[in-house]
Amino acid sequence: MLLQTRRQFAKLSLSALPVSGLFGSITRLCAEETRQPRLKPDSKVSGVQIGLNVPYSFADLQMSGPEILDRCVQLGISGLELRTQPVEAFLGAPAHLVGAKAFVAAAAGAQSVDAQMRRWRLSAPAERIPEFRRTYEAAGVLIEIVKVDGIFKMSDEELDYVFELAKVLGARAISTEISKDENDLKRLGGFGEKHSLWVAYHGHTAVTPAHWERAFALSPRNAANVDIGHFIAGNSYSPVPFIKQYHGRITHVHIKDRKLHMGPNVPFGQGDTPIVEVLRLIRDNRWNIQATIEFEYKVPADSDRMKEIAKCVAYCRDALA
Repeated sequence: MLLQTRRQFAKLSLSALPVSGLFGSITRLCAEETRQPRLKPDSKVSGVQIGLNVPYSFADLQMSGPEILDRCVQLGISGLELRTQPVEAFLGAPAHLVGAKAFVAAAAGAQSVDAQMRRWRLSAPAERIPEFRRTYEAAGVLIEIVKVDGIFKMSDEELDYVFELAKVLGARAISTEISKDENDLKRLGGFGEKHSLWVAYHGHTAVTPAHWERAFALSPRNAANVDIGHFIAGNSYSPVPFIKQYHGRITHVHIKDRKLHMGPNVPFGQGDTPIVEVLRLIRDNRWNIQATIEFEYKVPADSDRMKEIAKCVAYCRDALA
């Protein structure tokens, strides 16, 4: 006799019950299935951690930590580059200091926002940071890199705070936009040395290998976050030679597809960016470089952002299979 699955057995048993006992059995069955553990995501493929830059890729800097986590689990993503905003919101930072409006105001040089955020950070309940980390890790998602906005304007006390925040979250690196001021790069690298964390500088289209090389020379903890899409668009040649030469100083690469000569962002596989070559280079050399998807191309009218990000993840998985 063939063995019946638990669900088949339940259906047969329920059909034999009187109506009075039917709802109680359904309730018990639903409760049992609810207790069953949810499968954890795993986006480490052939040794390469496929990651996601969040909440940026979801186009919502105000997205909460739980919603970010839920979306990552849906996408099967197990490694992240996470901005500080959802963590600080979880810690109780006022919404007007960590929301999208605050980001715009700070970028425009609104000193009042910076000053208020500085005061809050210096009294933030740091003891709650491990709780945020535990929630993510219990769901199978690691926070490997913490992105910090406006870092060059921070006081020394704030820098100690964000480096410790990143460390307690389990990150091995802090990421930020690169500065052309050598004093900035030297200062931040010094904090990386102090806290034993990498400082990974992200480059847009105007950044050349020489910018990163200068940063490397200023501190042994200065590193690169090579955005291979921006690299191909801005430099109009492959990032592969740079990655080969400096792989030990690269914490993560941003995966996106762009065209040469300042071309646009396009769906993966439609541009000139050597995504597959870079992914396989990391795989074949077993380098500890996160392949971080940064979603930027326009969402088609007949699709949505989550569907398109899922396509990006599948593209990377297929390249590494």
